[in-house]
Amino acid sequence: MLSNKGKYGLKALIHLAVFEGPCLAADIAAHNQIPRKFLDAILLELRKAGILNSKKGKGGGYHLARPADKITAGQIIRILDGPLAPIACASRTAYRKCLDCPDEEACAVRDLMLDVRDSMALILDRTSIAALSKRGNRDNLPLR
Repeated sequence: MLSNKGKYGLKALIHLAVFEGPCLAADIAAHNQIPRKFLDAILLELRKAGILNSKKGKGGGYHLARPADKITAGQIIRILDGPLAPIACASRTAYRKCLDCPDEEACAVRDLMLDVRDSMALILDRTSIAALSKRGNRDNLPLR
């Protein structure tokens, strides 16, 4: 499940994609109802991962390190929340065998969770921050 850290990170990046150019953390926090200290930690983590750049002083703030169409939701969620798999035995990057599972290959639950992981990854890795910045108001959109 997406944590608040992942959700707020995506919201901050959408904000930066929409407003282009440097934005102050205080403005991002206020506009998106994100607790400021929590946002500061998220922005620092995204900067360390190479997603954001920052500049101090007059005219400074945070900005995207690369175009918004080159940053995916999947990348951000993995940076902030870790692996996408709903259970450890279905993870590609943080795999752990279930202690109570005698036959992993025959486990129907694991098989289902592998499908869930793959489906989530497909959607999240195909969805850029630029595309996310154009989404919203689902109720006003025609059925897809």
